Amino acid sequence: MKLYKIKEIFFSLQGEGFHTGRPAIFCRFSGCNLRCSFCDTDHFGTDGNLGGEYSLKELVDVITSLWPKRDDCFIGEPFVVLTGGEPALQIDSNLIELLHKKGFYCAVETNGTLKLPPDIDWICVSPKVNSTLEVRSGNELKVVYPQPGLDLNELEDLKFDYFYIQPLNNETKYIKEAVDICFKNPKWRLSLQIHKIIGIP
Repeated sequence: MKLYKIKEIFFSLQGEGFHTGRPAIFCRFSGCNLRCSFCDTDHFGTDGNLGGEYSLKELVDVITSLWPKRDDCFIGEPFVVLTGGEPALQIDSNLIELLHKKGFYCAVETNGTLKLPPDIDWICVSPKVNSTLEVRSGNELKVVYPQPGLDLNELEDLKFDYFYIQPLNNETKYIKEAVDICFKNPKWRLSLQIHKIIGIP
């Protein structure tokens, strides 16, 4: 039986990109195939909130239990963000299918270096320098800035609906540079990590 290795699961607000401000359950998968020097996420092990190794049913049951309900019915549209680490190392069609059966809108945040299962509702790719993109289309491309050697002009030809530039750690210097990039090329939008600003997970 397959077990999913999970770092943590928690309910919060999406703090960045297109869905900023939207309530979401975050399911953070343990492990990553890249070792980015600027990574701001602890994705090693299974010792976080509700972390552990789960069967398919167990994982979906935990995710489902966290969404607010009234009279045993979900309030609003339940939204889950499959993130990491690198979720594409573990997610599969069975997980997406069961989450859909439970009524969830499924988003994934990936570095784009591994193929994804079909039928994911929202695909956010965050490309990293010196890596090869396998996922070259989706809903949202979100670039952590700066990444010396990563050519924004080349990324613009990819088939995404929205293009975001996100200053590393909300640092003022990088925010100013990112704003300037957006002014010069309005194809790019600014994404800030709002959850860090307001102090939520």
